[in-house]
Amino acid sequence: MQRQSASMKRNLFHQDYLDEQFNELEELQDDDNPNFVEEVVNLFFTDSVRLIRNVDLALANEPCDFGRLDDLMHQVKGSSSSIGAKRVKRECSKFQEYCNERNIDGCKRAFQGVKQEYATLKTKLDAYFQVAREAS
Repeated sequence: MQRQSASMKRNLFHQDYLDEQFNELEELQDDDNPNFVEEVVNLFFTDSVRLIRNVDLALANEPCDFGRLDDLMHQVKGSSSSIGAKRVKRECSKFQEYCNERNIDGCKRAFQGVKQEYATLKTKLDAYFQVAREAS
């Protein structure tokens, strides 16, 4: 199980789902708090649901408030950075570029990318933590 867990983690890095920030989080984990990383990641996913819903609502408003959209996506991007969610962060940057261009169609397309990468990462990390728990 430990080998499977290590392999899953390596794949998350090789496929660019995670960056070095995830390793830095793991360095903060110790015997007193053995589930620290999983708890932080779960907080990220819980908080992101609210943020993503807020972006959805803001995208539906006419006329579009690009400043608000950029602020909301900045929050998603910051949260993503804090756990090392590399692909999510990259999609957030694309969204922000479209906001700066005031391109609502681009924002909507990029937002689909954010949601897709978020969902994929959640599935992959849920599986990783499940295997890691079984290995310990």
